[in-house]
Amino acid sequence: MGATKKVVLAYSGGLDTSVAIRWLQEEFQAEVYAVTLDLGQGKDVAEIQKKALSIGAKEALVFDVKEEFLNEYVLPALWAGAIYEKRYPLSTALSRPLIAKYLVKVAEEKGATMVAHGCTGKGNDQVRIEVAVASLNPDLKVIAPARVWGWTREEEIEYASAHGIPVPVTLERPYSIDQNIWGRSIECGVLEDPWVEPPEDVFAWTRNPLEAPDEPAYVEIGFEEGVPRLLKGQYYSLVNLVEELNRLGGEHGFGRIDHVENRLVGIKSREVYECPAALILLEAYRDLEQLILPREVTHFKPYLEERYAQLVYEGLWYSPLREALDAFMRSLARRITGTVRIKLYKGSMRVVGRKSEYSLYDFALATYDKGDLFDHKASEGFITIWGLPSRTQAVVLRRCRKKQGE
Repeated sequence: MGATKKVVLAYSGGLDTSVAIRWLQEEFQAEVYAVTLDLGQGKDVAEIQKKALSIGAKEALVFDVKEEFLNEYVLPALWAGAIYEKRYPLSTALSRPLIAKYLVKVAEEKGATMVAHGCTGKGNDQVRIEVAVASLNPDLKVIAPARVWGWTREEEIEYASAHGIPVPVTLERPYSIDQNIWGRSIECGVLEDPWVEPPEDVFAWTRNPLEAPDEPAYVEIGFEEGVPRLLKGQYYSLVNLVEELNRLGGEHGFGRIDHVENRLVGIKSREVYECPAALILLEAYRDLEQLILPREVTHFKPYLEERYAQLVYEGLWYSPLREALDAFMRSLARRITGTVRIKLYKGSMRVVGRKSEYSLYDFALATYDKGDLFDHKASEGFITIWGLPSRTQAVVLRRCRKKQGE
């Protein structure tokens, strides 16, 4: 007899990956090693571990990676202002290269030649995970059961029911949900019609803004060299700070995103997200940058931010370009120390104050009242030099038109 086949499965406890355990055993006669990452998704990972074993996994391994996720994946994206299509803060996309990292790690430790995931054939995550795995260990074979079996969601639920596999969805509430500490994504069901307003039962982190408190909440966030460390004057770990901002934002109905998204595989998809902390921190960080960084940097950085977001969204985390962009973003982040005051009120969030010892805002130069030290007379010479190309062009064009009219 040959060596026992081994496959390492990224296991979330959801419909696709729960069905995949049984399917992989039947199709490949392989031992299945389930790998679950605690990314701050708010689920009982011990129960997920038990569930994997009850379905038939050889082993079920759990890793608490919340700090690693925030420090090594989310922070660089925060510094890069990474928001895909100006709407989506990449909560799911950022977790995929980390999941791939642990799939490869466990596969190498267990002597497995295959890894598997629960992504469908028309989603982005299949690309993100498989490209990341290939970047880390190109010898591993990647299996995508949901892509192979080609079942509809209803057929998948029926298969699970027939095999006694417990799943957290029903035909009445067939949402596909992915969440971690940086955000929560919801799709399928009635959300597949972009004209239908998302029903309240799809939201779990955010209140209906109509039911949010009648009084606004003011919150001060302190950054030290680009890292958010203080909340309301108290030091927090990064994990606790993000969790608290998710709670505060959600309490005031802030953080909902309803977006028709251009997927990498060439289709448009209606996506609903809840990302209170991500949206708060991205906006607060950008506002502090405006206070601290010089004009030429703040005008140039958005070009790189868009490219960075595309790289993450398109599964190219382990690429030389992303690493090079990280070095640029990190160099700017070292200057970003200061405090931002935000206002949360019935589904909205606004920056209402900012301060920093590195601020380039000079009251004496900006004010129009007493104490104005700006040299107004210097503007005349500045305007002459600044407008010289325009003036020169106008003179030449006038001379040419006059000559043509003669």
